[in-house]
Amino acid sequence: MNKIGPPRVVLCDLDGVIWLSHQPIEGSVDAIARLRALGAQVLFVTNNSATPAHEVELALQQIGIPAVGCVLTSAQAAARLVRPSERVLVCGGAGLIAQISEIADVVVGHQDAEPDGHFDAVVVGFHREFNYEVMRRAAKAIVSGARFIASNDDETYPTLNGPIPGGGAIVAAIAVACAQSAVVAGKPHQAMADLVRSHCGDVKPSEMIMVGDRVSTDGEFARLLGCRFALVLSSVTLDPHGSDANFVGRSLADIVDQI
Repeated sequence: MNKIGPPRVVLCDLDGVIWLSHQPIEGSVDAIARLRALGAQVLFVTNNSATPAHEVELALQQIGIPAVGCVLTSAQAAARLVRPSERVLVCGGAGLIAQISEIADVVVGHQDAEPDGHFDAVVVGFHREFNYEVMRRAAKAIVSGARFIASNDDETYPTLNGPIPGGGAIVAAIAVACAQSAVVAGKPHQAMADLVRSHCGDVKPSEMIMVGDRVSTDGEFARLLGCRFALVLSSVTLDPHGSDANFVGRSLADIVDQI
């Protein structure tokens, strides 16, 4: 494939592209430095809503990637679907609770004592404390009229020891319990696209590339944005057969070599 010169913006997934369980994938740190040296703006676009953005920035700094102001999470995207006057039940990690707390007037975490009254929205994301009681409270609020919002619907989450159930598995359990579908905020959905565009100024889709390890998530997100897609084979996707990715590489470093 012919090289096309560096894009103005690179949207880069984190888990499975930059790192696994915060352990850098070989060549990824240098690849980001090479992109920036060529003048590309790099935004890290992750469906992980459990970790606050500032903690993600710190973790990237610790492996040698400066990232202040460059991390966009599905928690931030979900917050765009909540209004300031609303009362919200958050069934998710610290990152999701913190982000929704910046918008909504009253936020109740899934581990808080069960309060009385009506919820305007239930926002669900990945968290390791999920159990029957969390599912019951969320379903009850949704059946009673609360809007059902999911930070993301990824079925699995990549780790060094292989995939584990992701936020989508939790969302699916609650959806069955309340017989309703969630409005999803993260990749490849509209709220995350709006969040990305708010950080890209006048950059055209043709000047952007989305780099990710999931065709169903990152590839579809590139399609929604109208930009090119680079598929890495370093985690979830191991066989690119059937993909319409513009670039395919074993790792982010391979992708940077191509572009």
